[in-house]
Amino acid sequence: MNKTESNRLQKVEESSTLAMAALAREYRSKGVDVISLSLGEPDFKTPTHICDGAKEAIDSGNYFSYPPVAGYSDLREEISRKFIEENKLKYDPSQIIVSNGVKHSITNVMFSILNKGDEVIVFSPFWVSYSAIITLAEGVPIYINTSISNDFKPSEDQLKSAITKKTKAIIFSSPCNPTGTVFSREDLNKYRDILADYPDIVIISDEIYEHINFTNEHCSFGSLDGMSDRTITMNGFSKAFAMTGWRLGYIGAPKEIAKSINKMQGQTTSANCSIAQRAGYAALRAGNECAIEMKNSYLKRRDLVFDKLNKISKLKVNLPEGAFYFFPEIDNIIGKKDKKGVEIKSSNDLAMYLLEDAKISLVPGEDFGAPNCIRLSYAASESDLIEACKRMNRSIQKLN
Repeated sequence: MNKTESNRLQKVEESSTLAMAALAREYRSKGVDVISLSLGEPDFKTPTHICDGAKEAIDSGNYFSYPPVAGYSDLREEISRKFIEENKLKYDPSQIIVSNGVKHSITNVMFSILNKGDEVIVFSPFWVSYSAIITLAEGVPIYINTSISNDFKPSEDQLKSAITKKTKAIIFSSPCNPTGTVFSREDLNKYRDILADYPDIVIISDEIYEHINFTNEHCSFGSLDGMSDRTITMNGFSKAFAMTGWRLGYIGAPKEIAKSINKMQGQTTSANCSIAQRAGYAALRAGNECAIEMKNSYLKRRDLVFDKLNKISKLKVNLPEGAFYFFPEIDNIIGKKDKKGVEIKSSNDLAMYLLEDAKISLVPGEDFGAPNCIRLSYAASESDLIEACKRMNRSIQKLN
């Protein structure tokens, strides 16, 4: 135990996604041919016109001072326009806070709205940092567990049962990391009908994968009847515009909540990087053509990997409708042993076995709330994906 670490921090673990990516990098540094499918990171470069927007900002010499805490006004105006035109969400610029990525936005929100002991309902499987951030803010995550058999969608009865007098908020992502699940308008309206009876519950809708959606529609929860004044919408530039390293996210929120988040950010990080903001402005001004091109590439890869994974007899796989992940169930592998007689007791064991034996890096499902699943990112080249699936199949077949 680290004796210098606070009690608060000891309640959470290191991100398994980042830990597996670090292990893969360590192996590669030693000359091992590891294929990393662990990080949720586009393998595309940031489009040229976005980089040009950053270069122009640098050359102008006008963006070297502290920006406003909430972000430059013209960027927030563009985000407001985007929300209205693309999502049917009416957040004016004063309701928008630009942050250092969606993870930062979630941290701002949880520390702004939660008191000790407040409960936050989390659709599970969930992105690994949801539970950690809620816990750090002294809230209590309440999980609604789902399975691959229903495409990881909570039932209405599950949602009703999870609500208590202590429920402060609900958080989910659509498209979902790690499952790739997309909640349709019909799905969300069922949840809306339940939440309509609980007007004090805040809905936090993480829509960072909005543009990697293979259905005909992305539905924002805040656009549903009666939900606009109690929904915080999360989004950013990392996935749609291949801007992970730029660390640029944003939220739209009810006015009073936006004020609290602005206060929180002002006392912690202050504003997001000025040059990153100018790049984001250039991205929004140019439209979504580059995002659509990347989405089409992901769709091709999804279909390729789906075909390969379905041929691995011990995996149970569904067809994700968005994001760039598969989240297969591994129940038929748990209890199997490798050639040394070592038993696979968990998805963490399987992830380590595949790293050692197949030289592929995946993320175990434990930290996503699903210890019987494992996450595979297909944001990689087709050749790497084909080779990774071959290696995985070969290694899994060795288990008995």
